[in-house]
Formats: sequence, structure tokens, C-alpha cells
Amino acid sequence: MSGIGHDHPPRKAILALADGRVFKGYGFGAEGEGIGEVVFNTSMTGYQEILTDPSYRGQLVTMTHPLIGNTGVNDADVESSKPFLSGFIVKEYTGPPGNWRATGDLNAYLVRHGVVGIQGIDTRALTQHIREVGAQQGIISTTDLDEKRLAKRAAEAPGLVGRDLVCEVSCEQPYEWTEGSWRDKPSNLKSQISNLKSCKVVVYDFGVKRNILRRLVDVGCGVTVVPARTKAAEVLSMNPDGVVLSNGPGDPEGAPYAIEAVRSLVGKKPVFGICLGHQILGLAMNGKTYKLKFGHHGGNQPVMDLTTGRVEITAQNHGFAVDVDSIGSEMELTHVNLNDRTVEGMRHRKLPVFSVQYHPEASPGPHDAGYLFNRFVEIMENG
Repeated sequence: MSGIGHDHPPRKAILALADGRVFKGYGFGAEGEGIGEVVFNTSMTGYQEILTDPSYRGQLVTMTHPLIGNTGVNDADVESSKPFLSGFIVKEYTGPPGNWRATGDLNAYLVRHGVVGIQGIDTRALTQHIREVGAQQGIISTTDLDEKRLAKRAAEAPGLVGRDLVCEVSCEQPYEWTEGSWRDKPSNLKSQISNLKSCKVVVYDFGVKRNILRRLVDVGCGVTVVPARTKAAEVLSMNPDGVVLSNGPGDPEGAPYAIEAVRSLVGKKPVFGICLGHQILGLAMNGKTYKLKFGHHGGNQPVMDLTTGRVEITAQNHGFAVDVDSIGSEMELTHVNLNDRTVEGMRHRKLPVFSVQYHPEASPGPHDAGYLFNRFVEIMENG
């Protein structure tokens, strides 16, 4: 345990799971409590991108990499306006930061945004437990250290199934996005603004990561972001060349308004779905989704493109999946996860509509699937 200030005694903290399993450690970040579904992320880098991914709304995120905090935080690596997760779980918090890009330390960042963290627990044991029994509700507390009471409260907390978390992370008003990818030269750490706009794209904000928007700008798109509840008719009135369905948190069935809108857009405009957007597209095409045992969270998921036989290492963050047997004949399976054979991509056999379950925008990586943004532009140009 390091980096929080040795002039104060460490704050005791407890992580209690709904099944009664308890992990004792020390608090960092904000004081108080955080309640949510406990999941684990296998990425070795990029904790700031993970913290600010709106897809983690309603979850307590465990990092399997043991040392977290050594690169600090900065303004370049955020994926949204703030962290949306319920709490942060690490083996050891390390500070102060030792990276030239850092503008602050992780502990102060969590305090500023009210995110409760716990360190000093056996994250390997926690991860193994989640893999064996499945993701479940949990609670981190630095204020109530009664183990039985916390476990009971965790068991009584609402899960993700059926909840509309999209409405909690989506923007309230449409806006234009013009920034491209960050260029990480020390003398020029700023985003690039593209003046080349070959296609006009509307992005549904179900909890969009900013790097999706940056990558669209990189390939020459003019980008307008709209709230999740935007009607299809309003999008069509903008006359875009294509529509992107973004990532987002929770159960896709909890956002019926999004399913209805997408159903009305298919066949009228090219559509590209990413993560939750992929699941919403599946439901709009009369398919079904289901909850995974512990989800896919991390930057090392192998996916095979069935159309080429190529294997990509992908970034993923989702707890639900499209049921392969429910996909109608009009949709074709294009990608599968090589770990558990779950659906990772599909496309319409006749219409310019396709989607992937993983994150082609990466941030921080890997970048194997970045070509999909170019593919979307080609579809729009040829559509």
C-alpha cells in the first residue's frame, strides 16, 4: 500500500458480496460507499480510460493487474465527462505518478469525482470467485464495517437485468464533435481537428466513448451526437449518410425506446453498432439477448472474423450478449469469440447494416479492429 499519504493511518474498508464473501482492505479515493455489480477487467494499462467508460455505470470494477496508479491521470485519456462506475477495486494503489503526461494522481481524481475505492485485497481470489460463481452485487464501504450487514445490503441491491442505465449516462442535448485522435508528441499533446468531412454521421449516445467519436473524425466524418431517446424521425430529418449506435451500460432490453428507434432506421440509412449498440441492433432485428456469467472486460479477447479467418485481439466491456440462435436468416454471423464462442459480430445479408460486440476504437488498445471505421465510411460512400 503506497502513495496516499503516510502522515495519516490507512482507512479500513470492506468489500462485501451478495453471497456473503467478504474482502478486507483499505480505502482510497472518496470516503463512503459504492454499490454495484462486481466485475473484473484484465487490461494491464489504461485504467483512466476504464474509469471514464460510461459502460461501467452500476458496476464495481476490479483490476486484475496488481499495481494501479503509477501513471497518474491526465486530460487526454478520459473517455467521457467523468467516471460513471460505482467503485474501484485494486490490489495495490501506487503513487505519486511517475509519467511525463500526468497532470494529477489517481487518488485525488477519485476523491474529486466521489468514487470509492478499496486496495490491499487479494484481487486474484476475487477474480477467481467471480469466474466460479458469476458476477454479483457487492458493496465497498469505508464507513460501515459490519460484514453481515453489508453482505445483506449487497444481496438486496437491484441488479442490472431490466434496468435502464442508458438514460443515466446519455447526453441531454445534441452536439457536434470535431476532435480527432490525440497525438502524443511531448511538444504537441493536443487533439487534431479535421476539416475533411466526406460523410455526415449521427451517433446515438447510449454512453459513447469519446474515442469512437475521435476515430470517426479521423476517417473524415462530420459527427453529430444525439441523446439516446432521440426519435428515428428526428435523425432522418438530419439526412445523415449513416448512423452509429454506441456502446453503453447494462441490459439492452432496459432501453426499449432505443430498440424502437433502431428498428425504424434499418433499411433507411447505413447502420454501424458497437457493443451495446450491437445488442440493441440484435433486438431491433427480432433477436434475443442474455446475461453472461461474468462478462467480457479487458483488452485481450480473441475474436475470429468468419468472413476472412483472421483473428483479432480486441478490447471488450459487456455483460450481455446476442443469442446466436435467435438471429434471423436476414442477419449473418460474422465474428465469434474464441474463448466462449459467443457472438462478436453480425451483418445484414442485403442492407448496409453491421455491428460488433467489441470496441474497435480501443483506447488504450489493442488496435486490431480500427479498420472497421474505414469500412463504415466505404459502406456509406457506396450506399
